[in-house]
Amino acid sequence: MAQVTFKGNPVHTSGDLPQKGTEAFDFSLTSQDLQEHSLQDYAGTRKILNIVPSLDTGVCAASAKTFEARADKLENTVVITVSMDLPFAQKRFCSAEGIENVVTLSAFRSSDFAHNYGVEMVDGPMRGLLARAVVVLDEKNRVTYTELVPEIAQEPDYDAAVAALD
Repeated sequence: MAQVTFKGNPVHTSGDLPQKGTEAFDFSLTSQDLQEHSLQDYAGTRKILNIVPSLDTGVCAASAKTFEARADKLENTVVITVSMDLPFAQKRFCSAEGIENVVTLSAFRSSDFAHNYGVEMVDGPMRGLLARAVVVLDEKNRVTYTELVPEIAQEPDYDAAVAALD
């Protein structure tokens, strides 16, 4: 169990992020068209998992937009934003914000993702949502970088995440 803060107050997560150098846990997450997707769908590409509580918050929206601006410049890389938002809300957000280069996937049907990646907030006002984190995977789904953002109201270290692709 890890700890982050939300507006300075401690919040615990369901576990710890995967360790650097380990193989990432597979997942089954739901896309905007209600199809299930796993790591196999992105085989042979590098992946940035941008894990957020909800795209309906300012910091999460900023995170998605920042990765959107960088995504088309990253060779052989897919940026996947994962949240508990329903796929309909993700679709509305992407349409309104012009998000085209980032894949959004919902963990609303999958407790395994939150458990395996250790990102479910288990207490505090956002209990049940995902903590803000970034996990970078290579082409073989090995973890090359992780960041559990220490304060939910802060953005992740984008430069460090992108640097981990090299």
